[in-house]
Amino acid sequence: MWQGDRLDLDAYLRRTGCTGELRPDLATLTRIVRAHTEAIPFESLDVLLGHPVALDVKSLEDKLVRGRRGGYCYEQNSLLAAVLERIGFEVAGRGARNRTRGDLLLPVTHALLVVTLDGAEWLCDAGFGHQSPREPVPLARPGTEHRQGEWRYLVREGAEGERTLCLRRGDTWRELYSFSPQRHHPVDYVLMNHYSSSHPRSAFLGRVIAQRSADGPRTALVGNEFSRVHPDGREEKRTVPAGELIGLLDREFGIRLSETDAAQLLRTY
Repeated sequence: MWQGDRLDLDAYLRRTGCTGELRPDLATLTRIVRAHTEAIPFESLDVLLGHPVALDVKSLEDKLVRGRRGGYCYEQNSLLAAVLERIGFEVAGRGARNRTRGDLLLPVTHALLVVTLDGAEWLCDAGFGHQSPREPVPLARPGTEHRQGEWRYLVREGAEGERTLCLRRGDTWRELYSFSPQRHHPVDYVLMNHYSSSHPRSAFLGRVIAQRSADGPRTALVGNEFSRVHPDGREEKRTVPAGELIGLLDREFGIRLSETDAAQLLRTY
């Protein structure tokens, strides 16, 4: 399903720095997700640069593994799904509606994963930017707080079976996204990816986006605004001039562009 048989697992493990014996159990799942989110940043620069966003496993390896770039949800979670499938996990895709804009009804454009272990489901998501959980989140206990470093998550269950992932910011639980039990397959992500990479209303067109999750403060660059976000709700923000952009992408997110792409990015910044 996820082309795990075509994956260069050793190259992926070197990229993420993940070590230890790999088994289809919760300890390995947690280790893989943490290593992935630590090493591979969220970014959608190829959309801005006009490069095609391919989701086959070899293209993902060329970019995120060997090219040491990042990617957005379809890339991140398609690669993660291939890795988990290769190890022996039961992994399925889901499609979600972004809920960070309150009651505004948005289309299903976010890709996430659900892994089933001993009959219990775990949400795994390396592709929701700086708000991504860094460990699997249990779906079996809706409403139960799940701590990850200084950050706290919980899942709410709706009347029609949909689930909503929430993140604690200061004294408030903020909804991140909602998803139904319906399975999504790689071919569904191809369609969703086409919308996100080309539709005029896509949030990824026309601006720089790079983000990173962490156990402590998290970082985000959206347009020309750089933010450092704290678990207690505090945010430190500043405007990034063009002369600092390429260095900041490298320093804060580990994103190193070719000279050609760097020059093109500055022309559109």
